Amino acid sequence: MATQTSVPAAGLRETKKQETRQLISDHATRLFIAQGFEQTTIAEIAAVARVAKKTVTNYFPRKEDLALDHQEEFAASLAQTVTTRRPGESALAALRRAFTGAVAAQDPVAGFSGPEFAGMIADSPTLTVCLRGLHDQREHRLARALAEATGAQVDDITVQTAAGLLGTVHRVLFQRIQTLTLAGHSNDEIARTIGAEATRAFDLLEPALSDYATA
Repeated sequence: MATQTSVPAAGLRETKKQETRQLISDHATRLFIAQGFEQTTIAEIAAVARVAKKTVTNYFPRKEDLALDHQEEFAASLAQTVTTRRPGESALAALRRAFTGAVAAQDPVAGFSGPEFAGMIADSPTLTVCLRGLHDQREHRLARALAEATGAQVDDITVQTAAGLLGTVHRVLFQRIQTLTLAGHSNDEIARTIGAEATRAFDLLEPALSDYATA
């Protein structure tokens, strides 16, 4: 009986933790957008969320973590796409397919974050640097995935070059989405524009990478 009742209890605790985490994140985002990232303190976030300051830092060790709540998903995204590519599919084809799907879904992780959030990032030197670091992390993880896929060393020049090219295309397209967002375009307008531009961008890589890291 003890075993049977402990499982639901553990599930409830985890659900409560996730709800608390989301509550803190939501309140933090609203404050960051309203008064700026640099100007908002952890103490203010804790007060609005009605939790202790230590609770905030337990869930979010760095202030940047409160603003960029999907860091792990972002950093792992390209590597995950390569690792799970379809039989007969190259790394480039898999990444092109995944990006096309993200644009169709207007995925925030791909850059469709909305004007308020995009403005918050652009106005904060701290978050701008953090986002640049996340792009670098994503490229490094992609290089490891490509090395594993091809049986090469991660510092192999072909692996590094391929990861650099593929990472740069995604970085440029992400920034393009942000620029169009800040210019006042709707997500539907941006998706149409980026869909066409992404085709041209990925086409540039086809001569070099069309058969690279084929599953």
